[in-house]
Amino acid sequence: MLNVSGTIREKFPQKKIVVIGDLVADQFLQGTIARVSREAPVFILRHDETETLPGGAANAAVNVAALGGQVLLVGIVGADSNGAVLLEKLYDSKVNCEFVITSEDFQTTTKVRVLAGQHYAPRQQVIRIDYENQTTIGTEFQDTLKKNLVSAVENADALIVSDYNYGVANRFIVNLANKLAAEKNIPMLADSRFNLQNFQGSTTATPNQEEVEQILGANFTETDCAELCRNLSFEALLVTRGNKGMLLIEKNKAPLQLEAVGAKEPLDVTGAGDTVIAAYALGLASGLNFAQAANLANHAGGIVVMKKGTASVAAAELLASLAKVEKGEHKTQTTL
Repeated sequence: MLNVSGTIREKFPQKKIVVIGDLVADQFLQGTIARVSREAPVFILRHDETETLPGGAANAAVNVAALGGQVLLVGIVGADSNGAVLLEKLYDSKVNCEFVITSEDFQTTTKVRVLAGQHYAPRQQVIRIDYENQTTIGTEFQDTLKKNLVSAVENADALIVSDYNYGVANRFIVNLANKLAAEKNIPMLADSRFNLQNFQGSTTATPNQEEVEQILGANFTETDCAELCRNLSFEALLVTRGNKGMLLIEKNKAPLQLEAVGAKEPLDVTGAGDTVIAAYALGLASGLNFAQAANLANHAGGIVVMKKGTASVAAAELLASLAKVEKGEHKTQTTL
């Protein structure tokens, strides 16, 4: 039996992960503060550069590829400039996009983060501007998404549904995803911004603390999480808690607390949940148990929050982080 490091090196490249969900173009507009405007008491920002990166479900797919896995992406982009750049970035990241729909009736959801600073000073986010698709995902889109999902899952080892509340991960898609995962006996993992309770019957989910609070209220307990896991018929629930680490609730087992890996103060949490679910899915697909896969996800999350912007984690970085545990440079997980 391979150890965890051996699993990453030898099994991750053999695993095929399907990601379906809302595809987002994450744009980072960077500029230098030049002066104060005479028109209003605001700074004038001299534009330096704009970078577009895969966000949402697209970022989860990029992270699977970066960790060495094979990934097939299912979703929709618009036949617009942001959609074209997004697809180009995905191809460059070795994400299979043959099941991505491109439509002139659809606008690529785009999140523009404006980063400002003076010369030679760190850039800070001052505002985010969201351009959201307003087109309803009607019958035609729905049927094509279902068809593409069925085809993509044919030889899959795990299925991720990434729900950013833009319409792709609706109840029809979630029901089909659960059905296909059950038929093929593969794990189905859910990441949902607002609709976790729609994913009843999935194998596991990775909500963050705020998302759990939306359901259970502030100051929820481990017992509350265990009840939520049971009510949603999950085999496990992995709650990410920022610099407090993670909480793994597994059916018929004691809760497991995983302490945060690395620095306690993150540099940028943008897209960290996508990295977590990618590592978690690859671990489960490779035969690791929930605790082992969650530990990998914890390390991956600790790495990515120290990177600026929407980022990914490479297999070599994950291996290096795990090696630090063996050397005693990282704290290890503890059972509650």
